[in-house]
Amino acid sequence: MSGRKLLWLIPMLLYLLFTFWYTNLSGPLSQEEITAFVTQMERSGRPPGQIERLRRFMEEDTGRQFLMVNVIDMADTPRPVAGVPAGESSGQMMGRYMEHMYPELLKRASHPIFAGNAVFDSMDIVGIEGAESWTTAALMRYRSRRDMLEIALNPIFQGKHEFKIAALDKTIAYPVETQLYLSDPRFLLLLVLFAIVAAADILIFGRRH
Repeated sequence: MSGRKLLWLIPMLLYLLFTFWYTNLSGPLSQEEITAFVTQMERSGRPPGQIERLRRFMEEDTGRQFLMVNVIDMADTPRPVAGVPAGESSGQMMGRYMEHMYPELLKRASHPIFAGNAVFDSMDIVGIEGAESWTTAALMRYRSRRDMLEIALNPIFQGKHEFKIAALDKTIAYPVETQLYLSDPRFLLLLVLFAIVAAADILIFGRRH
């Protein structure tokens, strides 16, 4: 095989491997999976209302990736949690929660795609009380609803969710499926690889003509 073909083939294979890993190829949740997740939630003692809401979330699964929109108001002083030294900030408390969260997210091709601090109070509020003040906003990408449930129900998080609750005054989180998502890593990686390989092709093989 010629060097020019290898120049294009190797990045293409790497791109395909990344895309297969990054994309949910298992389709929507099956009824058997939903039943298993519901049983796991019932055994863990989750409130019936929360279980029913998550059941609907699973039953309406499209198999697509989604983004979790998080709007967060951190507590000025976190509520005490057993085993945590007094004086820790809300940021440190949230860090305790996320240090367990990140590894589980990343191995399932799920990750933050945006985070920022609020620079002013809410500019427009309709139909919501107490929503004037927020601290941060973040978007979290999940490969699938299956991945999110596997993360949320992982026994490693037993007791860890208390850190998040203690750090917050209030929060809103809801999932959205993308219609326009120009920062999708698959799209960006394709552009970057094409630009690099095209430039290398011109530099290496263009001079031979």
